[in-house]
Amino acid sequence: MKPTLLSSIIVALASLQVSTTQAQDIKLGHVLAPTHSWNIAAEGFAKDVAEATDGRVNFQVFPSGQLGNEKTVVEGMQIGSVPAGVIGCGSFQPLDARFGIVELPYSWPNREHAYAAYDGKLGSALEEIADEHNMKILSWWENGFRHVTNNRGPITSPEDLSGLKIRVTPDKMRLDTFTALGASPAPLSFGELYSALQQGVFDAQENPLSIIHSSSFNEVQDYVSLTGHVWAPACLTVSTFTWNQLSEGDQAAVQKSADEWRDKQREMTQQDDAELIAKLEDAGMNVNEVDTAPFTAQVQDVWAEYSDVFEPELMSLVEYYRKGE
Repeated sequence: MKPTLLSSIIVALASLQVSTTQAQDIKLGHVLAPTHSWNIAAEGFAKDVAEATDGRVNFQVFPSGQLGNEKTVVEGMQIGSVPAGVIGCGSFQPLDARFGIVELPYSWPNREHAYAAYDGKLGSALEEIADEHNMKILSWWENGFRHVTNNRGPITSPEDLSGLKIRVTPDKMRLDTFTALGASPAPLSFGELYSALQQGVFDAQENPLSIIHSSSFNEVQDYVSLTGHVWAPACLTVSTFTWNQLSEGDQAAVQKSADEWRDKQREMTQQDDAELIAKLEDAGMNVNEVDTAPFTAQVQDVWAEYSDVFEPELMSLVEYYRKGE
């Protein structure tokens, strides 16, 4: 074989090896249905990243808890066994209690204040905390305002929650909030929630309208009360073990797509909220507005209790963006 031909073959094989080494197939898990905006946005994000990196970075989306519940995915990202996820950010609390600040009840008068906070200094501060636990938050998506559904009747005042058996997310902040409001809260994994409501283990649950609809809770719940007690962010997150395997150029492409799909996912959530009330009513649910002032007043002790946990810096950032300054 001539030297020039041999040299060409060696160069070609070396290039193929580098290309193969650089290619990354990254599993991305979340717990919501394929019809939910998280999944639609995650699929769009994955497609755009693959195109922008010429196939070097391939996110593979696994909805409906296929990679495990949020606790499993978070723990997996921390040690590098799960590469990526879209996570309801309250699920980071077992790693660091300061993440509970995302669950403070009645923090935001509207979603625009929340966007400014998480795209600004509050989000940056929480991203630094995530870095300490081997996770990189790429962008802040939206889980939306959470509302109460139940089978007992409309919730119009805190008194209507008295003794109500309500499933909440497994974090202390949410438990303390509904205890302060007079309910009887208990945690349960999301994957078990539908059957628990169907069997009457719980009278009620609380979630954004998009999850209430995509999870078909109208089949097992009669009332939706628009309590709006929490605006919950979602984190598009990558394990730093995975992130550090990407080139700087590919990292920049991933970040760009993450920011673009953050905005698109938020738009989907806003559009959903405008349409879902009618859809839930058409499905037979009774939907009622709520004056949130009495609820806000009743959870002030929760704010006071957790102010030391979240430290003055984070609390001052919440107050700053809450006032829209």
